[in-house]
Amino acid sequence: MRQIVECVPNFSEGRDLSVLGAIVMAISEVPGVKCLNAEPNKDYHRSVVTFVGPPDAVVEGAFEGTKKATALIDMRMHKGGHPRMGAVDVVPFVPVSGVTMNDCVALAETFGDRVGRELQLPVFLYEAAAKHPDRRNLSVVRKGEYEGLEEKLKDSRWCPDYGPAVFNAQSGAVITGARMFLIAYNVNLAAADLHAANEIAARIRESGRTKKGEKQAIPGSLKSVKAMGVLLEGKNIAQVSMNLVDFSVTPPHIAFEEVKREAASLGIEVTGSEIVGLVPKEALLKAGRFYAPAETQEDSLIRVAMDHLGLGDLEPFDAGKKVIEYQL
Repeated sequence: MRQIVECVPNFSEGRDLSVLGAIVMAISEVPGVKCLNAEPNKDYHRSVVTFVGPPDAVVEGAFEGTKKATALIDMRMHKGGHPRMGAVDVVPFVPVSGVTMNDCVALAETFGDRVGRELQLPVFLYEAAAKHPDRRNLSVVRKGEYEGLEEKLKDSRWCPDYGPAVFNAQSGAVITGARMFLIAYNVNLAAADLHAANEIAARIRESGRTKKGEKQAIPGSLKSVKAMGVLLEGKNIAQVSMNLVDFSVTPPHIAFEEVKREAASLGIEVTGSEIVGLVPKEALLKAGRFYAPAETQEDSLIRVAMDHLGLGDLEPFDAGKKVIEYQL
């Protein structure tokens, strides 16, 4: 079986397309690497790049992209709607075929060690690659973000896994690890109401919320879902921004219907949704079967999913470019 690894680095630049273009070129010039998608977001001030290839080539591509990004992005001037800890915020390695999760852990370690040594940046491991149990969750590692990183690095409990425990004002820190395929999925509200978006996120995300004065968190309604509210000033709307960390547990259509239900309880309509980066074909086929159980044709099921989820609400949705299997 052909060995294929996916890498989905998130860069803290979503407005200057020349910077993004230079980063993508640095990745694409590595022999064996195929860049599948590069998606900037001005409100998040963040870009998600997806590329695949054999293991060694993907690690090289990740390093070259990181090297270019840290040379071009200055975190001292960065403001955006998405949490981030550095110019290259997170670099996950994902098994696609012929490789295991342990293989991807080893790739993350190789990448992290090289970034720490050659670029002299603090590197933290997360998810399956985490060496500390309390660092598995990305949101925990990222807590305090770039603005709190200088103080964080002074805490011996947050000694980086690789690189110096020294604050780099221009580039911040890098987080890397190994995980299963994650779907970055956002549902659009017909209101620029960040409070409502955060309220819905707290109701649905698996971690739920902790009420004031109580130690025990009240879990949310959806398993394997991380969520937060985000305001898209350029679109004059709010989003419930989600990471579906296991779409076999909670696929996009279930998340969409739950957000719609909670939004209705607050008197707010949902206008549609968006998928950031790529999506496995099966996730859309599941949605198609949910909304049109009698349909059997693949193309028709994907069209049904696109229509019912409103995937073209903010930008045109091209299944040929967004479904990972159609790109490989």
